[in-house]
Parts: sequence; C-alpha cells; structure tokens
Amino acid sequence: MTTPATRTLVIEREMPHPPEKIWRALTEGALIKEWLLENDFEPRVGHKFRFRANPVKNWNGVIECEVLIVEPHKKLSYSWGSLGTGSTVVWTLVATNGGTLLRMEQSGFESDQGANYKGANYGWQKFIGNIERVVARLQ
Repeated sequence: MTTPATRTLVIEREMPHPPEKIWRALTEGALIKEWLLENDFEPRVGHKFRFRANPVKNWNGVIECEVLIVEPHKKLSYSWGSLGTGSTVVWTLVATNGGTLLRMEQSGFESDQGANYKGANYGWQKFIGNIERVVARLQ
C-alpha cells in the first residue's frame, strides 16, 4: 500500500509589527474570531478545539482541530480537520529589522485535492490580510 502524495501551501508576509503582537492575534480567541473564524481555541498543546463557520450544503461549518505545538512568539501548530484525515497548519514568526516575517504552512493536501488546495490558498491570503488589520490596531 502506498501513501498518496501530498502538497503543502506556504504563504509568507512581513509585517511591521513585533512578534508579540502577531502572537496575540494567533492565540487569543476573540482576535482569532476577528480575522479567521469563531473558535474555542486555547494555546495549550493537546487542547482540542473547533473553528465554526456558517454551515453550507454538505458541510456543518465545523472544523475539528487540536493544538500540536506552542512556542510563544515563535511557533504555533494545530491540526486542521480530524487528526489523520485533515491537514496541519504551522505558523512561524521570525523577528526582522522591519517587524516580523509571518509564515503560514498548511500541509497534508492529497494530490487529488486540487480544488481544496486552491481554495485554501485563496482563503489564507484573505485571512492573512485580515490578521494584518487586526494586529495594526492592537496596543
């Protein structure tokens, strides 16, 4: 039995904000809701949480997730969809002279999921733009 090939989506953006501010937007539930989705996230390894969107035909609007890595101000990772059947999201923050390089990597798209990959690329580009707006107004 062979394992199907998978694809990884990577989006990087430098933001003129310190890692601590971006970290807040990635880990505080109320802020995550502003740029991504309703959630019950807690930055604690092993915490199972849900992202919730409006249900649509053939989808209840719930994404089951679990926190995998928490390295404050540096790295955050969680499963996206049920473990074993979904993908993994990894956020990496690297301080730069101008602020922070934010890298989002979502891995685990099976090669026959081209539509899901394209949809995720579109969605994450939008969400990362939203993160920038949320972070810009934080004190």
